[in-house]
Amino acid sequence: MSMSTTHYSDWLPRNHEALHDLTEQMWGYLGNEERRARMGFASGTSLGTWLETTFFPPFDAYNHAWEAWKNPATRTTVITTVFVDAEKVFIPVFRELYTGLLRGNPLVTDDDLNAMGLPERSSGGRQPSPDPTTTVEAEVATPSPGVVEIHFRNAESEHRAKPEGVHGAEIKWLISDTPPAGWDALTNSVFDTRTPYVFSFAYEDRGKRLYYALRWENTRGVKGPWNEIQSVIIP
Repeated sequence: MSMSTTHYSDWLPRNHEALHDLTEQMWGYLGNEERRARMGFASGTSLGTWLETTFFPPFDAYNHAWEAWKNPATRTTVITTVFVDAEKVFIPVFRELYTGLLRGNPLVTDDDLNAMGLPERSSGGRQPSPDPTTTVEAEVATPSPGVVEIHFRNAESEHRAKPEGVHGAEIKWLISDTPPAGWDALTNSVFDTRTPYVFSFAYEDRGKRLYYALRWENTRGVKGPWNEIQSVIIP
């Protein structure tokens, strides 16, 4: 992710799935003990203590709640409430990690920030990610009972899965006996940063028709145009 210094307020994704993907990328890099030590976060240091006492508890609670919430087929109102509450507690701490402990840290390089999926502090002509203008080309696969895979790529490219600056695809869907009147009628929404997205449905949903549509979303949360609504019978 490359952004100019004037767009720090846009760095945090607005979508649940995109936010979790960013936290995974961040911790996939910062979770390495040698890197943490190089950046001043070694155990016993003041920054290391902040991670252990201030960051880890809400981060762990957020990830635990995410694991329960991430599958739409098993998601309940109670699970959703717990997840949303945990996310609300975690977001300010995540912001503090970036703005207070990483961005201004002289031991943290722009390459470090970029590897974590966070905005670089570099100035001098970098532009925010462009608004997505192309549609998503989607293909469906049904590899096993109850499973539907949505494979997606940029409709205007034979090779690239996502357009420049795009973080992932929003997928809206609905199980229905009749075709939806439009995209707004697709009342369920998920987000995926890499193809394919895999639905795992309950046994009682087998034989029903799944309607779905996709659109790109960039790193600033700007969404592109929807593709046509498609459908498949859940195997």
